This record gives sequence, C-alpha cells and structure tokens, in this order.
Amino acid sequence: MPGGRLTGQDRQHIAAWLAEGLGYAEIGRRMGRPASTIMREVTRNGGPDDYRADQAHEATRHRARRQKQAPPPAPPISDSDHGRDPQAVQDFAESFTALLVQQGLPRMEARVLVCLYITDSGALTAADLVQRLRVSPASVSHAVAFLEEQGMLRRERVPGARRERYVIDDEIWLRSILAALQMNDALTAASQRGTEILGATTPAGARFQSSAELLLLVSEAFRQVMEQWRQRA
Repeated sequence: MPGGRLTGQDRQHIAAWLAEGLGYAEIGRRMGRPASTIMREVTRNGGPDDYRADQAHEATRHRARRQKQAPPPAPPISDSDHGRDPQAVQDFAESFTALLVQQGLPRMEARVLVCLYITDSGALTAADLVQRLRVSPASVSHAVAFLEEQGMLRRERVPGARRERYVIDDEIWLRSILAALQMNDALTAASQRGTEILGATTPAGARFQSSAELLLLVSEAFRQVMEQWRQRA
C-alpha cells in the first residue's frame, strides 16, 4: 500500500528489480513510493549488492519488536512529592519542555532545565540527571554547558564531596531577560549605525531607523520590568 509500511511482497519486488539493475527512482516509481524510501530500505539492509528480501523483512520486524519493548523515558520527577499526582507532574514536565523547545531551546537542554526546575531543591548532580532523564553523561554535560553559558544555571560543589551539582534559582528568567536586553542593545546600536551610514532619507536607512526606534522601546520596557521586579524582591 503506497505510503504504508513495506510488506514482504514489496521487499521481494525490490530485490528482483535490484537484480535487474534498476535504480531507486525507477523502483520507487513502480511501487508508487519516494526514491528516498527505497534507498533507506536498501541501505539499512545490506546495500544494493547484498539486499535479501527475507532478511530485510525479518530485520524490520526485529527492530519493531525492540522499539515496542523499549522502556518509556523516565519523567523528570521532583525530589519530594508533597502529595502530588505523579502523572500530573510528568504531563506538566513534558508540556513545559515542549513549550521551551518551541521558544528555541534545544530539546535536551530543555529537558535538563525542566528536570531542575520542577525539583524542589533546584539542584541535581550529573548522576541525578542521567538517572532521571535516562540519557548519557555526555548528553547531560553538553546540555549543562549550554545552559550555564546562557546564565540559566550555575555549578556548585556538593558540601563535603568532590562532586558538582547544577543549580537554578528564582532569578533564572531575570538573567535570561538581561541576556536578551544586552543583545537588544547591540541590535539597537547596529541599527542606529546603519541609519547613519545608509542615510535616514533613503529607503534602506529609514528601515534601519524604524528598527532602531522599536528596539529602543523594547530595551526601555525590559529595564522597567527588571526594576519593578527588583523593587518587589
């Protein structure tokens, strides 16, 4: 069935046409499938010279069984339940992670940040994150380095131990806004410079001037928000 999974008969056809010397595009045309589908099927199952329909079909069934048997990813649970509904916590963690990804944060970095954020202590070691997220230490290390560079977490030594733990606090978004403000100020300055070089009376110069005016308003709004937050704190 075009667009569905390849059947054993489909694979028999592929093997026969490969033996005839047909290319992926022609096989795909005959089967009503993209050439890329045929190429992936053949490549993952021995290549055009060693492709065997029966072996390819069995290998695909084996991969499907392994995927079904794989344990689900562990939710980034908090360190104290406080009578919370574990499923509700997991659902919220997943939705919050998806939101951060939509905002441009890489998925692994978002998972690490959310795992820390919903933890009551706000602090976890690398081993804690590996266990809770069921990912490799290297994945955690790369994510932590990125988040630390963005000012979204910090490192500190575990008292009485050589291990480090990663910490977030109540000013996580304040630091994020500050980083955005610094970038916005740089864009404002560049836009003002573009206006001077291109000439404010030209279409290009006027475009930069309009941008600079908007960015300047955004920077002022950021500073007002940060000042209001500091006064509340």
